[in-house]
Amino acid sequence: MSRSRPQALYVLAHPEQHSLNRELFAAARAELERTHDVAVSDLYAMGFDPVLTTCDLGASGREPGTFLERWGRATASRGLASDILDEQRKLREADVVVIQFPLWWYSVPAILKGWFDRVLTAGFGFDVVDPATGRTRKYGDGLLTGTRALIVVSFGESASAMGPRGIAGDLDSILFGLIHGTLFYTGVEVLPVHAIADADGFDSSDIARETARLRARISGLAEETPIPFRSMRGGDYTRSRTLDPAIAPGRSDLAIHRRGD
Repeated sequence: MSRSRPQALYVLAHPEQHSLNRELFAAARAELERTHDVAVSDLYAMGFDPVLTTCDLGASGREPGTFLERWGRATASRGLASDILDEQRKLREADVVVIQFPLWWYSVPAILKGWFDRVLTAGFGFDVVDPATGRTRKYGDGLLTGTRALIVVSFGESASAMGPRGIAGDLDSILFGLIHGTLFYTGVEVLPVHAIADADGFDSSDIARETARLRARISGLAEETPIPFRSMRGGDYTRSRTLDPAIAPGRSDLAIHRRGD
């Protein structure tokens, strides 16, 4: 059956019901609902279990073989735990995914890391093989190819402190594992990060400003250009999966994995 509107998944990882992140989430979700049918994974409100265990594998967890082998079989047979199947369905159906969280200790909250650990299973997020070629699909190719993602992250530092020469480190580099190693790895096209700096000291006018800015960002997602990462099979990498020495010679910063840098 054809869909009348595009689908979206909004993933929120914040424990408080009354917070800056909640206000931003409510405004962004309302804006997204103007153009999309929106599914929500409010991880704390759901009581989502972030711990990957053998129980996630269902009957396959009791079979012989390595954990990775049994994990792949559980994915293939749809024998995974029901909450994982629900989240995978939301991801498969989504044309766009918004992932919102506060930056904690230079990373995502543990509950969100656990969501990735449990939902991006072997045979779904990784170890996805193209039956026509026998090649593993990753870094710009995977089951989530065609999906776009926006990361919305708040932090207490100033924007300059999290810039290229800031004491806290460059935000794009801090989030490279999420942006490139998780989302782009699975085939997702990632849009530039929406950063909310100085979030610890906001007053009502700051909240109103950032709410309006996020709504404007959400309303224009369809016109945005994803980060131009180099795909693994696009010709820029050698057989050992290192960047061709003729490209950005002498550099080793993470920006070399983007075309045009």
